[in-house]
Amino acid sequence: MFNYIFNEDDMIKLQTLLRANNQTITTAESCTGGLVASMITKISGSSDIFNGSIVTYSNKIKNQELHVKNETLEKYGAVSIEVVNEMLNGVINKFDANFAIAISGIAGPNGGTKNKPVGSVVIGIRDKNNHKIVNIYNFKGLREDIQIQAAKVALKEIYKFVKDSLDK
Repeated sequence: MFNYIFNEDDMIKLQTLLRANNQTITTAESCTGGLVASMITKISGSSDIFNGSIVTYSNKIKNQELHVKNETLEKYGAVSIEVVNEMLNGVINKFDANFAIAISGIAGPNGGTKNKPVGSVVIGIRDKNNHKIVNIYNFKGLREDIQIQAAKVALKEIYKFVKDSLDK
């Protein structure tokens, strides 16, 4: 499903690139519930490039485990560029990785608002040197469709980011 976004061949290329450069990746996931981590670990040998990840579904755990400030959560909401920035910082340090993905969004069918409708997902990626890209996406479909699209877009984006970083 949604293999045109990111597929198993792309995942193998990403992992091969990370492995060849002795680099690691980690994830902090909210609305995708560990789906990105699952996609990474479907490939045999992924332990070379993947130490672990965390699902921070609640604001309490975002704060407790990733040190997302309560003030940031209250001011901007969990589905925001500001919160995903703090999730990226927390997870890359927690798992001592070279690259990180963080995702927070509204997969539905409940939880949407006028300003943040169902399908709103914030995806961030960063490297150890604090180079970051954080974007807001609006995915369509049922809950699982939104989760899969979010996970695959995150992986597609980090693959481009890693390639650009390691080509310099």
